[in-house]
Amino acid sequence: MLRPVTGPHRLALDQSGLWAFRADPDDVGEADEWWMGLFETDLVLAIPGTWNEQLSEQGLADYVGAGWLCRTVFVPASMEDQRIFLRVGSADYRVQVWVNGNDGGASTAAFLPFDVEITDCVTPGREAMVVLRVDNRADAHTIPQGIAAHEYDEPKERGVGAEHFPPARYDFFPYGGVHRPVILYSLAPSFIEDVTVTTSLGDAGAATVSVEVQVAGPAASAAAFVEATLVGDRRRLIEEVMVEEGRARVHFELEAPRLWSPADPYLYSLSLSLIDATRAERDGYTLPVGVREVRVAGTKLLLNGEPVFLRGFGKHEDFAVLGKARSLPLIVKDFELLAWTGANSFRTSHYPYAEDWLDEADRRGVLVIEEVPAVSLNHSKTTDATQAAHAEAIRALIARDKNHPSVIAWAIGNEPGLSGEPESGEPTAHAYWAPLFDTTRRLDPTRPVTVPTHGPHPGRVLYPLCDFVSLNRYYGWYTEPGQLDRALDRLTAELDEIAAAHAKPIMLTEFGADTLAGLHATTLVQFTEEFQAELIRRYVRAIADHPHGCGAHVWNFADFRTPQNFRRVVLNLKGVFTRDRQPKRAAFALREQWGDLGPLDRP
Repeated sequence: MLRPVTGPHRLALDQSGLWAFRADPDDVGEADEWWMGLFETDLVLAIPGTWNEQLSEQGLADYVGAGWLCRTVFVPASMEDQRIFLRVGSADYRVQVWVNGNDGGASTAAFLPFDVEITDCVTPGREAMVVLRVDNRADAHTIPQGIAAHEYDEPKERGVGAEHFPPARYDFFPYGGVHRPVILYSLAPSFIEDVTVTTSLGDAGAATVSVEVQVAGPAASAAAFVEATLVGDRRRLIEEVMVEEGRARVHFELEAPRLWSPADPYLYSLSLSLIDATRAERDGYTLPVGVREVRVAGTKLLLNGEPVFLRGFGKHEDFAVLGKARSLPLIVKDFELLAWTGANSFRTSHYPYAEDWLDEADRRGVLVIEEVPAVSLNHSKTTDATQAAHAEAIRALIARDKNHPSVIAWAIGNEPGLSGEPESGEPTAHAYWAPLFDTTRRLDPTRPVTVPTHGPHPGRVLYPLCDFVSLNRYYGWYTEPGQLDRALDRLTAELDEIAAAHAKPIMLTEFGADTLAGLHATTLVQFTEEFQAELIRRYVRAIADHPHGCGAHVWNFADFRTPQNFRRVVLNLKGVFTRDRQPKRAAFALREQWGDLGPLDRP
């Protein structure tokens, strides 16, 4: 389903605000009919937001479990004779919806939107009661994969994260809540349900913009048309095609188009009108289009046929009080800091971010590797259900973000076999991953696919499957602590070994060092600002100098909250900025290394 907007045939109303909230640690809410809105509470939760940050004084700082939210919404009379929907932008990791006591369904698509039709549950011109049950527990069969209470007693190699509180198989906090807006919206009885835009470059500088429109409602099977108008670069192209079996396909041929790139992030405007047999417009939708092409050729990652070197960061949606809640001021601030360092890209580690991040990346020309929340998979515990949930996460992500020119690659996982399970390098792991790569390429053949890895076991399986190799490496930190000469020797030797075996681009998707802001030394000592800056400088130089090198993403952009464990002092301190976005010395070092470079240049 397309992102809700307000227009001549559509109405979208943001329901962000204070919602009544009650935790349900004993899971009694459904039996006690809380879905009717019948739960007593004095607590409220601001949506978008997380209970772990806002309600920590209520004992919820580390709470993992079910939480219930309730609010009345007004359904405008203008929605009469329309189809009415509710979108939950992101509720992690599970959400179930009730409207006026009617079960609207459930979703386990963590970090992604959930749309439910509520036309038959509400009356335009009246209020409706919306109840959400959100659950931030994960298990072996979900994406992200979770950890069960009994795994605290298992050996570490079978239960990585068991030393964490709350337990998690990943090094970021498992926030619970509704982290993006809840939208009440309406559509005409016949409407444009989905749009897929692909762009490709041809000979002599020409380009093709291909548009597939999916139509729902009576017009999908009637004599309807789609009128498509592409505007920009002093041209206006119009095509009209008939809807056949619910679909319409349009192709625009552009001579000498203005290409989207970090140097010139130019966006055309594509307007679509759904027209019925009487020539009346029944729906319309407009979206920006960036004309560009991404591909891998030999050992190079190419944008519009030119080699690109990715300079940037792994990030997190994380900030004090907000947790993972979508914050427009924070998005603007982070993009300003990305530009200040000279970065041209980032990875949405380790899950999809709010759509606003991609809107701004499109506008500013920032390149994005977008990641599915399949982080630290334990292959000794994956099942067919895990693989099915993983495939659905890939499908949902591509469905939401396929039209963003800033998204140049899909990362369909991160660091499988984190604790060294031998299964991560065995044929069973290949049988798990190969169909997921096939699924991704079938859904989107226009972007490269990769999985960042942390060691040789998963690499044996994943390097041959990836379009470019992505490495998370911490020589000099978790191994060879403080010994940067030895660390860089190990890194360069491994880069050479991988390059000899795989004629593909290689990217460092993570490297870095925990650093306490304000801690200094005259020699290279771990946790000091000087050590972090020097480690990062040497890693960037190593991958930039390697003939297969295509990018360097520092871990991390900013300090972020993690579960409590002996490795972390409340936060993961690998950020080159503090959690409140103050620069450490490494930020200035990167600005010196990257600041004068062109948009696609290697350092």
